[in-house]
Amino acid sequence: MKQLLHLAILLVLCRTAAAQDLTTRYEKTQGKETATYAECIAYYKQLDKRFPQIAMKEMGTTDAGFPLHLVTYSPSGDFNYASLRKKNKRIILINNGIHSGEPDGIDASMLLLRDLALGKNKLPDNIVLAVIPVYNIGGALNRSTEYRVDQNGPDAFGSRGNARNYDLNRDFIKADSRNARSFQQIYQLTDPDVFIDNHVSNGADYQHIMTLLSTEHNKMGGAMGNFLHKEFEPGIYRLMKEKGYDLVPYVNHFGETPENGWITYADGPRYSSGYTTLFHTFGFVPETHMLKPYPQRVQATYALMESFISFVSQHSDEISSLRTQTKEKEKTQASFPLEWNVDTTHFSYINFKGYGSVYKPSDISGQPRLFYDRTKPFEKKVKFYDNVVAGNFVEKPVAYIIPQGWWNVLDLLRNNNVQMRRLSQDTTIQVEIYHIADYKTAQRPYEGHYLHSNVKVTTSTDTLRFRKGDYYIPMNQVANRYLMETLEPTGGDSFFAWNFFDPILARKEGYSHYVFEDIAAAYLQSNPALQQELKKKQASDSSFAKSGDAQLRYVYEHSPYSEPGYLRYPVFRIRK
Repeated sequence: MKQLLHLAILLVLCRTAAAQDLTTRYEKTQGKETATYAECIAYYKQLDKRFPQIAMKEMGTTDAGFPLHLVTYSPSGDFNYASLRKKNKRIILINNGIHSGEPDGIDASMLLLRDLALGKNKLPDNIVLAVIPVYNIGGALNRSTEYRVDQNGPDAFGSRGNARNYDLNRDFIKADSRNARSFQQIYQLTDPDVFIDNHVSNGADYQHIMTLLSTEHNKMGGAMGNFLHKEFEPGIYRLMKEKGYDLVPYVNHFGETPENGWITYADGPRYSSGYTTLFHTFGFVPETHMLKPYPQRVQATYALMESFISFVSQHSDEISSLRTQTKEKEKTQASFPLEWNVDTTHFSYINFKGYGSVYKPSDISGQPRLFYDRTKPFEKKVKFYDNVVAGNFVEKPVAYIIPQGWWNVLDLLRNNNVQMRRLSQDTTIQVEIYHIADYKTAQRPYEGHYLHSNVKVTTSTDTLRFRKGDYYIPMNQVANRYLMETLEPTGGDSFFAWNFFDPILARKEGYSHYVFEDIAAAYLQSNPALQQELKKKQASDSSFAKSGDAQLRYVYEHSPYSEPGYLRYPVFRIRK
């Protein structure tokens, strides 16, 4: 009886809503304009108020000072994600407007959720949609007709940079922005089976309206990687073909034009799909083509989201089983790769629809410039290098220990649901210690940092005293891969690479030469072994032999007076 009453109420609400105006700005302007941030949020509030299967919730703040919203479409009216997982629902998380000049997903998602609510489209009972209406709120508020000069509509849109001028699609692992920290909370709450991050592509001109960047299947690895490569991607391509769209992988081409083929995109953890891969989510970045009319791009984005819904619903049990198995397997995985390189010996052929290109004199400089001739479309097979090879395997420790003073790192681990406990008392523990032996640092800033690369470490074992309140992080959890990628200093997107530990790279202690001369001489007298090492270096290095300062520094660095924290990486590994 209650179910019949609920259904009757739902039908009445739907009919009432259908009689009211739910036309979006995009529709009112025949696809010439996109919703403003305020209009988008007001629209979802309207949907939330009118339809019991839609709920919008504020989820943390952003650099712009406005909250990040999460809109959930749940056919059953259950909006508790823990409950939904117990009910074996597949959760698809959709992110829109990470680059606010790429609003296709913003409008397409508004249309999709409205059409579902009105019954014009149907969401399968085993699917729940979680939608971030506008991720880059600061960029959306910075609206202009002048941005992205080479994009074909809409009339006005937001900027790429956020309120602090960060590119948010480089911020997922380091989380400098409040947006990223709030996103991490949304991601951990929803634990999505599939993640879709809607974008617009720039670059070469070609006939395809939509391209698709997928999580690199070798990186995902195992049964999930195999399913992604052999079933998931082909399934989406097939469904889109049925809707009239010829998909190709994101056009990351060699040289100036795509005819010579291209390589798979290296979506490291700084990017959205790279971040979600660390937690075993199938991640996708759709990229509509900038030169296609805006209505075509929005329609293609809508069709692609429909295709994802259809595929995930049909393969619900398999996707659930694969994720569960992978999460359990990773808890006992012995080592993890931290480096990936494209396999240039392996490629497949894809059917590419392009345009002929020529070089003609520039009207500005008179020099040759690239020109795509749309009167000369072509279709040909091109090479796609879609395999990467793992490298830099690092053995997983039993646990990490991080002193409580590194709260900036600990806050991020906590934000990502990492399991850790605090030492209940001062404790002496034998640990493996990394020492930074060498590294390169970028000469120019990149997204607020001077990135380190080519990091080399040496290791030693010692017994150290840790304080009550320091953090013990066991390595038998779902977040193992995230922890290895962020805490191992040789990883390309590690917290060390992103400068979180830079204070250890400079000495804080020192000496006055005239005082330490006598102390160093006395220490050498009592340490014959160090005397011999000093003599060997004097004999083998003439520059060293001529420098009194260098020799005094050598003695200092090999004495107990040298500060132990210099170049000692403050994330300690327990091996046994």
